[in-house]
Amino acid sequence: MENRNNITEFILLGLSQKKEIEVLCFLLFLLCYIAILIGNLLVMISIICSQLINHPMYFFLSFLSLADLCYTSTVTPKLIIDLLSEKKVISYNGCMTQLFTMHFFGGIEVFILTGMAYDRYVAICKPLHYTLIMSRWKCDAILAASCIGGFLHSFGQFLLAIVLPYCGPNEIDHFFCDVYPLLKLACKDTSRIGLLVVANSGLMGLVTFVVLLVSYAVILYTIRSYSAENRHKALSTCSSHITVVVLFFAPLLFIYIRPATTLPEDKVFALFYTVFAPMLNPLIYTLRNMEMKNAIRKFWCHVMGSKDIN
Repeated sequence: MENRNNITEFILLGLSQKKEIEVLCFLLFLLCYIAILIGNLLVMISIICSQLINHPMYFFLSFLSLADLCYTSTVTPKLIIDLLSEKKVISYNGCMTQLFTMHFFGGIEVFILTGMAYDRYVAICKPLHYTLIMSRWKCDAILAASCIGGFLHSFGQFLLAIVLPYCGPNEIDHFFCDVYPLLKLACKDTSRIGLLVVANSGLMGLVTFVVLLVSYAVILYTIRSYSAENRHKALSTCSSHITVVVLFFAPLLFIYIRPATTLPEDKVFALFYTVFAPMLNPLIYTLRNMEMKNAIRKFWCHVMGSKDIN
């Protein structure tokens, strides 16, 4: 591909050109990234170090936290560094690597959320068969399928971007490398490739989102006949899942479901699924979940007890 490209690096225009705003954004996103690291690591370690890892819902939640960590780490550290840099540069290979890894971990997250919805559907609608259906083998298979699905999705996006010739200019009006901004820089007609991007990202996201909403609608319909206590417990769990799904999918669909164009608002919406959603997910899943609270409390007691002994 080198003989078709005059571009060896790209310049990221970032969130703003004003230094004062960049400094404020640096502080904000540095704190957000620290919160992402602490929150998701705490959820992961608390689940792994407790009996919750044997429960399918928490098994998936631990890997969702891992996917969140990896996903945001493909974008946020570079964003934070660039906010204090005079020139925001990324190499051609670095750009393609960022695009692939971001869509890979993002795809895994989408499919894990689908697996979690399936787990809740089985637990609430088929409770007598839950242990049989959601066996450890089935959970491992869903996780493996999520990784394969994420790879196929990201590989498709990667191919669509890497086959394009880039002759200049080399300024990407975004804070990370993504397919739509790159299409604007290609020196050939990209209308057909734009449709493929919509099919790979937009339609995949829309279909998954609709399936998730339908599954939760079935769950909510089913729990009408439950006792007040069991209904409250089911609603508490499902509301957390629905909140995470909407927080992740709504801005993602805004960007990828439309034809291959970029809007100034895209940067703000991209922040929701690259930074804010990974930061809020640990809070959403723990605030109303007594089992997670107890697991975190036991983990901290164990840590503090070890320190006292030392």
